[in-house]
Amino acid sequence: MFSQTEAEKLAIDFLGNDWEIPQAEHEWFTIRNTKGDPNWYIVEVGIEGYPDYWILQVYDTGECDPCYTFVSPLSGSQDTDDLQELPESIANMISFERNSQMSQTAKV
Repeated sequence: MFSQTEAEKLAIDFLGNDWEIPQAEHEWFTIRNTKGDPNWYIVEVGIEGYPDYWILQVYDTGECDPCYTFVSPLSGSQDTDDLQELPESIANMISFERNSQMSQTAKV
């Protein structure tokens, strides 16, 4: 088993690579919470000052489950002016996730 710190770095790198966020912008990601189990970690990755976050499962093999979860109290229908302070790639990522969250809710 690897350390919690290693699991958190793997989660950030996986999320950043999945969204093609430039490596230099990975520093915008923060860890909200991490829970461990003998075979995996659950890592919550967010952006400091924003309510949005992603939940990723990191296995003891060092692999991340590609089916991670996005959580936000905001939907894509709300104003995205709050994202103007962020690098464009991260703002686009959050905006897309918020819009996806809205359309999933609308389907129910």
